[in-house]
Amino acid sequence: MLSAQNNFTKEITKVKGDLNKDGLIDYVQVLQDTISETAPYKLEIYFAETNGTFKKIISTIKAIDQQFPEGRNGYYNGNSFYEITIIKGILSIHNELIRGNFEHKFRYQNGNFELIGFSQVYSDGQGTMGMIDFNLSTGIRIKTTEPYGEDDFPKTKNQTKMMIRPLPKLQDFTPFKTEYY
Repeated sequence: MLSAQNNFTKEITKVKGDLNKDGLIDYVQVLQDTISETAPYKLEIYFAETNGTFKKIISTIKAIDQQFPEGRNGYYNGNSFYEITIIKGILSIHNELIRGNFEHKFRYQNGNFELIGFSQVYSDGQGTMGMIDFNLSTGIRIKTTEPYGEDDFPKTKNQTKMMIRPLPKLQDFTPFKTEYY
């Protein structure tokens, strides 16, 4: 497995922004192992140092699903990595679905990148559009559904409070490890 670590040679994306509020521009990159049958992604976070160098803070292959979880010729589950962004110090990992998308938001706090938000937009393919917005900092989770197409049923909106402590850390995070995020 150690030799596989050296196969993350294809840079998929690289974004810059101040992640730890020190006024220095940090960067995050996503690399891919194109040799592996599952084509996994590696997310790396680098903090800028005052001397102009960068220090690797996190390197994880769990935070982004593999491109081919069942192998290149296996079943395609419809999830695919789309992009990462840094906006106002928040690192977001965006993924596409066959009928929708989802996003995980992480903020550097308490010495770690902690999951502070999850949002998802999806269609069931049967006339229902759903949206989930989960603020893990406040514990507020809002789920809405509404009809599209020719169906005519009432919109729904459910708000629940669900405190998850400690907040999940990016280095340990796997998407959809739980039913909530």
